[in-house]
Amino acid sequence: MIHGHITAWVLTLILFFVALSLHKSGKEKGLKIVQMILRVLYILIIASGIGLLFMVNKIDVWYILKAVAGLWVIGLFEMILGRVKNNRNTSVFWIQFVVAFLLVLYLGFVKLPMSFLHP
Repeated sequence: MIHGHITAWVLTLILFFVALSLHKSGKEKGLKIVQMILRVLYILIIASGIGLLFMVNKIDVWYILKAVAGLWVIGLFEMILGRVKNNRNTSVFWIQFVVAFLLVLYLGFVKLPMSFLHP
């Protein structure tokens, strides 16, 4: 389950940057297709994250914080892409993205017991 979750968000991250480059090169049809694929991946990330939460014996505040930060990252993906498409400023959203993404990585790989660093 955890490998599927990580695979989904890694693919999402890659396709997010592909979408940004498609917009920059003016390929709007390709951007629209990649955005639809991204939205399916968002659903897979959320579903696998919920599945991982159900595997935990005791859900504490760290799991809730990671879930909220993960949803925040997904929202930021959409906000950044939407604002880029409308040629609006995205600097505040990029700062939020870096903070939220680093928080999710820290909680997922270091803090929580289902991470790779905890046996």
